[in-house]
Amino acid sequence: MAERDTAEEYLEGYAQILAGACATGRRLTRDELEALRAQGERAAEDGVGLRALVRAHLSAAQHVRPGLRGAATDHLLAAVEQAVDAFAEGHERAQRLAIRRQEAARREFIDDLLHGRSDLGRLAERAERFGLLLSHAHAVAVAQGAEPYDDGYSVSRGIESSLAARFGHRRILLTTKNGRLICVAPGDQADVLDAFAQQAHTATDGGRVAIGRPHPGVGGVVHSYEEALNALDLAARMNLKDPVLYAADLLVYPVLTRDRQAMADLVRTVLGPLREARGGARPLLETLTAYFDTGCVAAEAARRLSLSVRAMTYRLERIHQLTGADPGDPVDRYTLQTAVIGARLLDWPGEEL
Repeated sequence: MAERDTAEEYLEGYAQILAGACATGRRLTRDELEALRAQGERAAEDGVGLRALVRAHLSAAQHVRPGLRGAATDHLLAAVEQAVDAFAEGHERAQRLAIRRQEAARREFIDDLLHGRSDLGRLAERAERFGLLLSHAHAVAVAQGAEPYDDGYSVSRGIESSLAARFGHRRILLTTKNGRLICVAPGDQADVLDAFAQQAHTATDGGRVAIGRPHPGVGGVVHSYEEALNALDLAARMNLKDPVLYAADLLVYPVLTRDRQAMADLVRTVLGPLREARGGARPLLETLTAYFDTGCVAAEAARRLSLSVRAMTYRLERIHQLTGADPGDPVDRYTLQTAVIGARLLDWPGEEL
């Protein structure tokens, strides 16, 4: 009964419109249709459901019917159809506008959250509307595929549906940013991020996922997000093969490049002489990379490079001759391997140091 009484608040003038249209058999006027649309918009803005409103319109039409005579009765159904259609159009228009506003507010919040913009207190308040408690620690997973993704894509919706079915009660935020899929979850819920990584890797046809470390407070999300992005960038530079990367497992690389100038000096000093080789430094650098990646097993490194073991041995000897460092010597090996890692991080010899 209360629902009906609420719906009737938005029927002002409706009975008169029906009676006037039926009296002459005319269609509803432009002003009448616009008035009904305005009522529909107001009802939607007040949160009244369309089903209850349609029932109220049909019920009101039943009360108008006994007062009609002759042909006017036959025109009632057509008039009701026009009226309800106009009312529903206004209701739907208001809902679409509200959805667009919500989407815009959500996108603005996500941009502020991932870049640390906006007042931190205000950001924490807004976060609660989207299911996050920024007073707790959070971690961020970022998935990158062969193509860019947006919130409305089937890949995004599929992952969201799967995680919602499994972790519906958790405080999780799923979104996209710059074509990447993003999951923000409480820092003590690694199972959520692992499930997201598995789903994203499959849904993106073998895309790569990076997971940042948990960090507390409002700025923790930004920190974890940046770690995940850096891990993706590092994977591309270092040609890492793992489909899921954990920032916690890659901390040695930021340490190595923290003093970029020192690393550049090391690369130039240790590997610079390789430029004198026929064909330049790159083939010999690839030789060292394969050698170290295989645990210094020359036969396996040769197989990876499609070389004979003899050719592999010759290259290692040539490296020793040019650099003065023996890849087979434990002390020299450490220096060479650190320099090779630095070369990959600094994109040498492609970039001048």
